[in-house]
Amino acid sequence: MPDFLGLPDLPGKPRTRGMTHVLDKGIPVGAMADHLESHVDYVDVWKFGWGTAYAERHLERKIGLLRRHEVVACLGGTLLEIAWAQGKADACLEWAESVGFGAVEVSRGTVPMSTDEKQELISVAAPRFTVFAETGYKSADRVLLPSEWHMEIVGDLDAGATFVVAEGRESGTVGVYDADGTPQPDIINAAIRAAGLSRTFFEAPRKDQQAWFVNVHGSDVNLGNVAPDDLLPLQTLRLGLRADTALRNLAEQVALGQSR
Repeated sequence: MPDFLGLPDLPGKPRTRGMTHVLDKGIPVGAMADHLESHVDYVDVWKFGWGTAYAERHLERKIGLLRRHEVVACLGGTLLEIAWAQGKADACLEWAESVGFGAVEVSRGTVPMSTDEKQELISVAAPRFTVFAETGYKSADRVLLPSEWHMEIVGDLDAGATFVVAEGRESGTVGVYDADGTPQPDIINAAIRAAGLSRTFFEAPRKDQQAWFVNVHGSDVNLGNVAPDDLLPLQTLRLGLRADTALRNLAEQVALGQSR
């Protein structure tokens, strides 16, 4: 990049903050290769959404691309939930390891599963994978109180999860959002108190949601369920190079200049 503007000092890869987690809904392998070639610096985790990995004809090619570009391949949580409900969780994890997944998402947003059962599944997966433990339901009819978010996240981390994921779905209308997609600060703050910003990924599929998190929690907030096409646009939000976050960055640059 040019260097004549004052911009946030974002961490480079490998990083522990300011991470971006892509949602693969079935992108063709050629398009995936193009996105990685063009924007690999802006992506850290590539999640194969829900059960797409099970049906993906080019799964091994995709995982090979991710390995070459040093991007973590993550299995979607819904697939593991379905396997668990059928008594096949061990088989699912063995398969995921055999095809090259380095991470799995463990969730309970679809099938009936208690927090104890979820955390037992985390403890089984953690020795072999980086575990992303998701909290929140995929239905707007099922709601967790902020205190319940906090307790579940603490338990997930104690069980061996490396990161937590705050549910938002690809629609951005459940979990940490209301039905209109507006962020719910009481839930978001409960997640942060439980895990800290560096260990929490907020699913933020929409531009307005991504901008809200950058403006409120900083350029180095971890965001998930980002579409491959949005990797560069999200980076411009983090850098204050888009109207939605430009004023925040300008205020920071003024404050930095005044402090010198």
